[in-house]
Amino acid sequence: MSRRRNRETPEMAISEYELSSMTSELNMLHNETFPSVHKELDEFSANLAEISRKPAGRRSFLMGMGGVAILGTAAACSSSNDKKTAAGGGTTSAPSSAAGGVYTGDLKVVALAAALENLAVTAYQGALTKAGKGELGKVPPAVATFITTAMKQHQDHSDAWNSVLKKANKPAISGAPLTITAGQVAMLNAAKSVPDVAKLALALENAAAETYTFAAINVTDAGGIMTAATIQPVETMHAAILSFVLGEYPVPVSFIGTSNAVQPSALTA
Repeated sequence: MSRRRNRETPEMAISEYELSSMTSELNMLHNETFPSVHKELDEFSANLAEISRKPAGRRSFLMGMGGVAILGTAAACSSSNDKKTAAGGGTTSAPSSAAGGVYTGDLKVVALAAALENLAVTAYQGALTKAGKGELGKVPPAVATFITTAMKQHQDHSDAWNSVLKKANKPAISGAPLTITAGQVAMLNAAKSVPDVAKLALALENAAAETYTFAAINVTDAGGIMTAATIQPVETMHAAILSFVLGEYPVPVSFIGTSNAVQPSALTA
């Protein structure tokens, strides 16, 4: 019986000490980079009156490549199974500028980022709730610490993006108004172990990292480009840690693509 129970609720693939050390490094990275996010977003907000309402063109693409160069040197890691597990997927497209939309131009990408960060918060909070009810089997303390740390960082990012929307006199994004949300919540509800939750979170983190790569290419404001470039390495570190938890050694990549990015068209707000 004991052997069977272990199969149903497998242990994580790294030690608690290793996970705790990685979480500490993650927190250090966030604390070192987040002040610059606020600075860039302040400049972004100051330029809101100049934000283009048109889809990104050649000029914004060339500007974006500067951000992508930063992303490529950020020691980004991704699992070799990214394409099988990503929450996003499909061909990305430039932000919509349809007349009458609440969020247009760069602001649609901002709203998308806020919604995606909120979805990550929902997933991690749901995992903690299930763990508290004993629905995930044995949850090592280091796992709970990582979840709490990652969740706070996603909330920080969401608050930062929402501050831009508020300064633009647009409604802040509450919850996760995305076409992928229902499916992700269903998978969370079905999770029965730490690895189940880790797989779900890994897919979200990989999708978030690629979405920030997409944002860096497609927004027109330099502050927005740099903000995406600054937040993205934190998301890739989340993904790398989750890969280690699952026993999937993360493969270093020099460039993170956008094939698994969540598209602006997924925003339902």
